[in-house]
Amino acid sequence: MTLSRRQILAGGTAGVGLTVAGSLPTLAEPAAAHGSSRSKGRPFPPLQDDPNGILALPAGFSYKIVTREGVSELSSGQGKTPAYHDGTGVVGAGRNRLTVIQNHEMTPHMSTYGVPHIAGTVYDPGAPNAGGCTVITTDGNGKATAEWVGISGTVRNCAGGVTPWGTWYTCEETFINAGTAWTAGTDTGTYAKDHGYVFEVLTGDSQHQLPKPIKAFGRYEHEALAVEPSLQRVYLSEDASGPTGLFYRWTAPHGVRLREGAANWLGDTAGKLEAMQIRLDDGSVLPDVAYLTSAQLGRPFKVTWIEVPERDAKTTPIRKQFADGTVTRGKKFEGVWSTGKGCYIVNSFAFADADLPADATRHDGMVWFYDYADQTITLTTYFPHNPAAATEGAFPKYADLTFDGPDNVTVTPWGTLVLAEDGVRASHVLSSVPGGPTYAIARNQISNGTANGAPTYSEFTGPTFSPDGKVLFVNIQVPGITLAITGPWEKYLG
Repeated sequence: MTLSRRQILAGGTAGVGLTVAGSLPTLAEPAAAHGSSRSKGRPFPPLQDDPNGILALPAGFSYKIVTREGVSELSSGQGKTPAYHDGTGVVGAGRNRLTVIQNHEMTPHMSTYGVPHIAGTVYDPGAPNAGGCTVITTDGNGKATAEWVGISGTVRNCAGGVTPWGTWYTCEETFINAGTAWTAGTDTGTYAKDHGYVFEVLTGDSQHQLPKPIKAFGRYEHEALAVEPSLQRVYLSEDASGPTGLFYRWTAPHGVRLREGAANWLGDTAGKLEAMQIRLDDGSVLPDVAYLTSAQLGRPFKVTWIEVPERDAKTTPIRKQFADGTVTRGKKFEGVWSTGKGCYIVNSFAFADADLPADATRHDGMVWFYDYADQTITLTTYFPHNPAAATEGAFPKYADLTFDGPDNVTVTPWGTLVLAEDGVRASHVLSSVPGGPTYAIARNQISNGTANGAPTYSEFTGPTFSPDGKVLFVNIQVPGITLAITGPWEKYLG
C-alpha cells in the first residue's frame, strides 16, 4: 500500500468522489467454490457512530479490539504489538480457537513499535525495528489469547496470501539491494541483504520459523498473491510506479507441487515466472488496464503470459525488463484472493498524470476475476473517477455512499467480496457483490489529520473471515488496531 492515494494528495487537496459499482447479469464462478449458490447480497443497515470513536457499524454488529500497537503485549516478553497492521489471514482453526498471521508494513525505525528481532525469525539483521509478521491466536469469537513474532528483519510486509496447507506467504512491497543505507531520524544503518521477496510464515512459535526468501517467485514490489488449488501455480501482484506494476504467474517445474517449506527445497530459479498480457480481439496486447472501463464489465478477455527474463532483478527491475506494449501494466495492482476456480485482483486507482497513459481513463478502483481454466480475466466491479475526490476538499455529504481506492480483498464464505478501502476522506470496509452493488459495512472514526480543513482517516487493511463466517477480522493501519467484527453476516452476505 505504499504511495496510497492519501499520500499522493498529502499536503494539498483531497476529497472523496462518488463511485458506482457496475453490474452484469452473472459472473463465471466464485460462489460455487464455496459450495453455495451465488449471493446477491443485500444492503446493510445505516452505519451508526461508535461512542468510543473507533468503528461505525450497522445495528446488530459489534467489534472487539484484538491487538493494538504499543498497548497489547507480545508473548514471552517479546515486547509490544508492532505498528502498521496490514495484510492478514486466518491460517488455522480448531478447538474453538483461531490462528491469525498479520503483516506489519514498516522500514527500519519507521515506528517506535517495529517488529523486534527475535531469535529464529530474523531475515536481515541490517533491518532492525522494521517490518515482519506476528502470529495471533484467538478464541472462536476473536478474543486474543497470544501473539508472537513470526518473521522479522523484513521490509514493508504489505499483503500476501493464505496457503492451501495452512501457512501464510508474506510479501515485501519494496525493492532494496544489499548495501543500501537507510536513515530514520537519528538512526542509521545498512541493509545486509536484498529485499523484495516472498517469505513463508508458519503457525509455530518464534523458534520454529523459516526466515528465508522464496526467490523463485521473483524480486519486486510484491503486494499480494494467491496459490492455485492445483499447488502448481501462484498468482502475484506488484504495486509499483515508474513504470507501473505488473501481474505475474509462477508455474512449478513439471511434477512439482508446492508444500510447506519451499524456501528450503525450491531452487532460486525453479519453475517459470511470467507477466500477464491481456489480449484484445485483434490479438494485440492491452498496454494498461486503465483503457478498460465500465463499458467492459462482465466481458472476459483472453490472457497470455510472457516469461520474465531475469527474476532476481540483479541489474534491472523486472517491470523494466519489458518494453511498453509487450505486457499489460496497471497502477496499484493490490489485493489478490483465490477461490476454487480463479482469483480476484484489485487495482486501487489511477487518476494522476503519472498513473496511466494520457489517453486512458482515470478511475477510482477496478476489481477483476481471473479464471484459472479459461485463462481469461473479467472486470467485475468498477469505480469511475470523480475529480472532486482528487482536487476538492469538502468532506462528502453522503460519506457512506462514497467509495474510492479498494485495496485488500477477501472472498466471504458466501461468495461475495469484502474490500478494504484506501481512499482519501471517509475510509470503509465494503461488501461488494461481483457484478453488482457495493455497500458500506464499517467506517473508521479515528481521524489521523486534515486536508483542506476536512478530516482524513487511515486505510483499512487485511479483511479476512474465520472459516465458519462468524468473525470478520480487519485492521486500521494507523494507529495499528486489529478488530474482530461479529454480527448477522449471513443475513446480509448469504
